Amino acid sequence: HTAHYVRLTRLLRELSIAKGDGQYAKLLANLAKVDVLILDDWGLMKLNAENRRDLLEVLEDRHGRRSTIATSQLPMDQWHDVIGDATLADAILDRLVHNAYKINLRGESMRKTQSKLTDTATSE
Repeated sequence: HTAHYVRLTRLLRELSIAKGDGQYAKLLANLAKVDVLILDDWGLMKLNAENRRDLLEVLEDRHGRRSTIATSQLPMDQWHDVIGDATLADAILDRLVHNAYKINLRGESMRKTQSKLTDTATSE
């Protein structure tokens, strides 16, 4: 199985650049072919109109065909507001959230836990 990990903000920037250099359709096709697309840091920024349209294109191409994982520190009940436009937010979340497995994690950040494990400070 193939997988592609990308932070959502970076993906949206790549899609915008791809429009400028004529690679937009190719990038969408490549994203549609990946078995598992992992969108990390969902909801860190409000989406603008272009971001919403691009994200809908990516999710529409994958819906019902491939798996998409979204990770976020933002509760899902706030995703609609971050997306913005109510109509596009409904369409995006319909393709992403409905029929999805939802896993809510608790506890310390794994980055904090890992930093404790890798602390090499020694006392003399």
